[in-house]
Amino acid sequence: MALYLVESVQNGSIKDKDSFERQLASVRKELGERGIDVVEVQVSRDFSRAFYIFEGAERSAINEALRQLGIPVTLIKPVRLVGKELEEVKAQSDSVNYLVEWNLPEGITMEQYLERKKNNSVHYAEVPEVAFTRTYVCEDMTKCLCFYDAPDEAAVKKAREAVKAPIDTITEILPGN
Repeated sequence: MALYLVESVQNGSIKDKDSFERQLASVRKELGERGIDVVEVQVSRDFSRAFYIFEGAERSAINEALRQLGIPVTLIKPVRLVGKELEEVKAQSDSVNYLVEWNLPEGITMEQYLERKKNNSVHYAEVPEVAFTRTYVCEDMTKCLCFYDAPDEAAVKKAREAVKAPIDTITEILPGN
């Protein structure tokens, strides 16, 4: 089974936590019936964007189920989880409140990315107020999503500088989904 990242722009259809949780219950039910697990879901604090990680055999089944539920899909790609075991993520044992998107430079391989991450991650210790939790790297090496628990956006930027990693977008996400 593969992991898939699905990004969705909510287009104003979701305005609060209750309506998002109702939508998420529908997603879990519909995809569960198709043998697809919802690994994790993060939503921006303003409910404008949602980031889903699914575990399933077929990308097309995920796309079709979300289409039937009326959930707009702006991106769907296979990803690799880095920094945490899948079962830990499924258990939702940690708290995250910031998501950093980084569009990877052209020509970087997965092996190069993983080596770079391994070498630079030791520098997170320089910013103890920030906890890096995990990254999802698109298998086509176009982008990655990095999740953090931090007191504020400035602290996330400081942590990214410490590990020499750029930021294309920072999204404050609603804790506890």
